[in-house]
Amino acid sequence: MSPQPGLVVQLVRVGPHAGSHRVALRAAVSVAVPLLLLWAVDRQAWSIYAAFGGFTSLYGRNHVGLSRLQMQLSLAVLLTLSVVGGVAVGLSEHRDWLVVPTGALVAGIGSLVSDAEDWHPPGPLFLVFAFAACASIPSTPADLPVAAAVAAATAAFAVLVGAAGSMWRASRGAGPPRDAVRRRSFADLAVRHVVRCMAGCLLAGALATAAGIGHPYWAMVSAIVPLAARELGAQVLRGVQRIAGTALGLAMAAALFALDLDGLALIVVIVLLQAAAELWVGRNYAIALIAVTPLALLMIQLVAPAPAGELLVDRGVETLIGAAVGILLAWLTRGPRRHVLAEPA
Repeated sequence: MSPQPGLVVQLVRVGPHAGSHRVALRAAVSVAVPLLLLWAVDRQAWSIYAAFGGFTSLYGRNHVGLSRLQMQLSLAVLLTLSVVGGVAVGLSEHRDWLVVPTGALVAGIGSLVSDAEDWHPPGPLFLVFAFAACASIPSTPADLPVAAAVAAATAAFAVLVGAAGSMWRASRGAGPPRDAVRRRSFADLAVRHVVRCMAGCLLAGALATAAGIGHPYWAMVSAIVPLAARELGAQVLRGVQRIAGTALGLAMAAALFALDLDGLALIVVIVLLQAAAELWVGRNYAIALIAVTPLALLMIQLVAPAPAGELLVDRGVETLIGAAVGILLAWLTRGPRRHVLAEPA
């Protein structure tokens, strides 16, 4: 067996294309249509609910037909509940601290269901992101039905887009790609993953909130990122990629902020960044973050404008906190070394 390449080599290595354009197209369409509709009716403040509902399209990359439909339906429900739950937490004046333990609970539930249903991409990252981001925005009771309707409608649209993609591939005689991951049993993995994800959210969120940094949910999400991988080497790699890719992405975000985009132009850029992120996330996570980072920041500007410099600093500092927490927890909870054919993208 050949030795594993070093961290630096893995950091810059680019994986095969493997049909990434199909995922990118599904993600772009699933985000573009709802955002354009909300822009057309002058309801851009609802865009955050639509964006998180659209994350349904990111699941089932290696699945087609009924398998993808089942996975995406499950995620459509859970992402909608995460959005609504986040808005509910946003009703409280104590939301800054309340989001930390509740976000950890979402992480634990998401990790458990992910292992049980074999999600791809694995882990609770997008559920935590949706919940915590919505919880960070002050809300009113009237926002709850709006959030539920917009997130659910967008998620349902993403499921339809995914189903159309499956039918198109089936018509061309394309079957599902093989999954090269050698998986262990649910019972063998679930408890460790739940503990890791909950502890990561709690520790990273508490550190960022106590330090008074804005948008502490970015630290919570960054802590989850390394823990989505299953082996220590891959976890360290993913954490380092998160830091390096975010640094490059912040430079891209600064350039886009300088253009002072708004309205339709901002939506077009967001859609292009979403497509670019999905083109690369399965091939090199650090490169994908060059698009993911400005995408996240521009989405904030779309619904809750803030000073660009403040957003850039918060994102950088919280990424460092979260990735460091995730890597530390991965090391503390590492299991026995074993051979794995591949890690999921």
